[in-house]
Amino acid sequence: MTRRGTSYRIVVRSELSDSYAVAFEGMEMETKDGDTILTGEVKDQPQLYGILDRLNGLGLQLLSVQALQEGAHQSAERKRGPKP
Repeated sequence: MTRRGTSYRIVVRSELSDSYAVAFEGMEMETKDGDTILTGEVKDQPQLYGILDRLNGLGLQLLSVQALQEGAHQSAERKRGPKP
């Protein structure tokens, strides 16, 4: 049995440009109202701490970290539709 990770929604103050997306590979990045929202699957706690450490290293203010219910990330993608 393959264990899947947990989907997370991480919000930081500041709108990051697309050039930062490489630092958060595998995470979907969206900016809204002066904040950046990272959403995606995190395989384990060390990977989550790595993401949080990168955010801290960039001097960003962490607003929230939320584990999403299974399937929540995929349903959000379907609502938004494919990226142009």
